[in-house]
Amino acid sequence: MPMQQLNRLMKGKNNDLTETIAQALNEIKRELGDKFDLEHVNLAELERRTGISRAKLRRLKEHDFIDTPHGLTGRKAKTTVLTGFTGMLDSLLSKGVTNSSVCYDRLTASGYTGGLTVVKEYIAAHRDLVPAKRQLVAPQGNRGRRYQTAPGEAYQMDWGFVEVENENGVKYKIACFAMICHSCGKRYIEFFPNARQENLFIGMIHAFMYLGIPDTVLTDNMKSVVIRRDSEGHPVWQKDYELFMGNIGFNTKLCKPRHPFTKGAVERLIRFVKDNFLAARVFTELTDLNYEANDWCSRQNAAYHRAVDCIPDDKHAALCMQSAYKLEDTIELAYYLCPERKISFDGFVNYEGRRFGVPYWYTEKTCRVKRDGYTLYIYDSHMNRQLTTHDVTWSRRDSFCKEQYAFDQPEERPSEPVRIKIQQIDPPKFKSGFERFNFEEGLWNG
Repeated sequence: MPMQQLNRLMKGKNNDLTETIAQALNEIKRELGDKFDLEHVNLAELERRTGISRAKLRRLKEHDFIDTPHGLTGRKAKTTVLTGFTGMLDSLLSKGVTNSSVCYDRLTASGYTGGLTVVKEYIAAHRDLVPAKRQLVAPQGNRGRRYQTAPGEAYQMDWGFVEVENENGVKYKIACFAMICHSCGKRYIEFFPNARQENLFIGMIHAFMYLGIPDTVLTDNMKSVVIRRDSEGHPVWQKDYELFMGNIGFNTKLCKPRHPFTKGAVERLIRFVKDNFLAARVFTELTDLNYEANDWCSRQNAAYHRAVDCIPDDKHAALCMQSAYKLEDTIELAYYLCPERKISFDGFVNYEGRRFGVPYWYTEKTCRVKRDGYTLYIYDSHMNRQLTTHDVTWSRRDSFCKEQYAFDQPEERPSEPVRIKIQQIDPPKFKSGFERFNFEEGLWNG
């Protein structure tokens, strides 16, 4: 009977574990010959040959050393660690977000306590929810050629745009300023209501505070940077940008139109921001979005990136900052961070699509405005005095300030002689409702 069990075991081989045990038993049988007994096989020797623990071999021996499936195999639990979060995952997949790290971050922020592997398995099993991608066209023409720059020698900058939909269904666009070090890949992003030149200057100054000032900045032919090219092909800089370059102390190189290889690092950064940071993101106001973007940049700059084969923070601090230099706080810098605004007839200035009040005792027609976090500062035109501050709530309603209007308003005098005369009479005398009735009539007749 034991030999018949061994033969059945050799013929079965229903899985790898059973096959491993069968081969080991066959070897022991050849060595022992007639002394071999399957009922009294040495489990310690079998453990040495197969690497399977004696406790498991003892359980397998009860089933003639055949590894049978567990009785609960195929059954699924009613609730898992992912229960309650599948709706959020389905929503992300329906929006085209298939990056497991992005999905995991969104779930973790909502209270998910499971691991990343569970999220990956769910995404792989629900690929049908992802919208179909457009058909890619085979690339044409010559290959692009990568180039390298010295540490701190060149940064790349560009604008990216994203569409925002508010609770009322109204859609509008915001601009994302991006700058990246070409050598180490350290990045900086900031969001603005639009891509005007004053916001370009503010974004570049904040990026230089974060990354340092390089020798050269690579950008495309945006109108706020270059007007045209002369007959010899040299750029004719926009006058304010040319003054900005001289005040800060850097050079600018323009990239060839419709040729993204020259500044592909920042092009890839903008796409990475849209696919990773902005994917299915919900925010309350632009200030909160910039705080979240700053935290995201800090995490990305502290992580290893295979494209540059380094941790950007470490390489930038060790090598790039040896060539780049820190931005000094000067009065010219303050003027760029505080753009000029005209004061309306009713005492308001317009900044980032909202109106903020200015005190009435300030009599000049222009002032300078700066937003720092949730506070808006209003200065005089020469940056010598702070006029007032406002709490930025991002409401569309006008924000009034203290002393925006005088308590005693000036009286408007007629500019021409008054010729029209009208007459005013006294109002009619008030009559009591009791006069309509004669309550005493017939009461005293005997």
